Amino acid sequence: MTAEELAATYFRSWVDGDWDALRAVLADDATFRGPLGTADGAEQCLAGLRGMREHLLTDVAVKHRFVDGDDVLTWFDLHTSVAPPTPTANWMTVVGGRIAASRVTFDPRAVLAGSA
Repeated sequence: MTAEELAATYFRSWVDGDWDALRAVLADDATFRGPLGTADGAEQCLAGLRGMREHLLTDVAVKHRFVDGDDVLTWFDLHTSVAPPTPTANWMTVVGGRIAASRVTFDPRAVLAGSA
C-alpha cells in the first residue's frame, strides 16, 4: 500500500472498529503523540484507538489528505459523542510499508469538558 492508502485504511478501520485491519497497518514499534495521550508500540496505539472509539468517537470526516513521500497529513473533523466536531490534524510517517508514527493536534477543550 502507498502511504496515502495506509492512512485511509487507518482511519476507515478506526471508525469501523476493524481492529485486525488497523493492526495490520501499524509498525510493531509505532508511536502516537497527541493532546489526549501517548502510546509506544502497536499494541498501546491500538488500545488507545480502541478506547477512544468505544467511549468517544462517532465519526471522522476527512477534509483533505496531503502526501509528501512517506509522510501523510490528514486534516479532518473529529466527531465525538461529547463535543461539536473538532478540526484535527494527523501527521503520519510510514517506514517499511507500515505506519511508524502518528502525531495529532487539535484543541481538546470541548472534548475534555464534554467528557468530564
